Amino acid sequence: MPGPSAKELGQAGFLRNRVAKNEKHQRKWARNAGISAFRVYDKDIPEIPLAIDLFRNTGELDGTGCLIEAGQRDCLLIALYERPYEKDPELEEQWLGLMAQTVAGCLGVEEELTFTKHRRRQRGLAQYERLGSGHAERVVTEGGHHFIVNLSDYLDTGLFLDHRPTRGLVEATSAGLRVLNLFCYTASFSVYAAAGGAREVTSVDLSNTYLAWARRNLDLNGFKGPAFPLIRSDVRAFLSRAKDSGRTWDLIIADPPTFSNSSATERDFDVNRDWPELLASCQGVLAGGGTLLFSSNSRKLKWDSLLFAGLDEDLSESCLPPDFRDRRIRRTWRINSASHNFLSKG
Repeated sequence: MPGPSAKELGQAGFLRNRVAKNEKHQRKWARNAGISAFRVYDKDIPEIPLAIDLFRNTGELDGTGCLIEAGQRDCLLIALYERPYEKDPELEEQWLGLMAQTVAGCLGVEEELTFTKHRRRQRGLAQYERLGSGHAERVVTEGGHHFIVNLSDYLDTGLFLDHRPTRGLVEATSAGLRVLNLFCYTASFSVYAAAGGAREVTSVDLSNTYLAWARRNLDLNGFKGPAFPLIRSDVRAFLSRAKDSGRTWDLIIADPPTFSNSSATERDFDVNRDWPELLASCQGVLAGGGTLLFSSNSRKLKWDSLLFAGLDEDLSESCLPPDFRDRRIRRTWRINSASHNFLSKG
């Protein structure tokens, strides 16, 4: 196979310069904020469709689950987004290898700690399926909390970096509350709620794999015991049972996947179609005066403020972190419940 073309070498040079500039700009901010995982390149140049995350001075876990801080080393995760045109797979891999080598050299990250992935349009649970078995687990710090990330085995690492400000909002508003974290994934929101002084944090997800990961995250941060239950269930079925039993929560976090289809559920879930029904079900277990945080990364979701009688607030811009260039990556709404009937019945 021929070596890199002059065009590809030029792209590598552009990427090196941009990553170096971004990392220098963000370095002090991340250190002051207690953040060890952040984005240094977010598809800044259209011809270089990469997302590059730097995991700075990451720690590891020993055989007993305790954090090892000695000998920490930086890691890189480089994700190639699907192009709008076809490209020979071998040439694409060669191109990605050149870009990865360039960025690793620029940031001083060792080759074996540089991980690459392909992000293609996903449907169902594909984004959560296991890709490999490298077990490249590290522990990163964010806001004084620790989270286990896996850089090799799944499309996503276990910690959505773009949700960092929303997690901070949850911590700042959880004191003394009963918190429900739906579609909890690896329970980063639950950790923040617990750290904020929540009286109880209930985490719900359908995946045993991610619930086990969630337990490890909670344990790693010292949140153990009956106040932090993890429940395996389809969210819609859980909300129905909770309403029937009269359970309520003061703060509900709903960050569903865009689409999911599982043999464990009666029907699939499409956030663009089903979000009003989901929020209505959340309303059924939201305490009077409570708050619902709803977030989605779907660009096709059509929000309807008329459903909420003016009690909804778009937090999308304020909940996006400074290290992400794409300001449309995720939208977030806060719905305040003055009563049990904030959703329009029309």
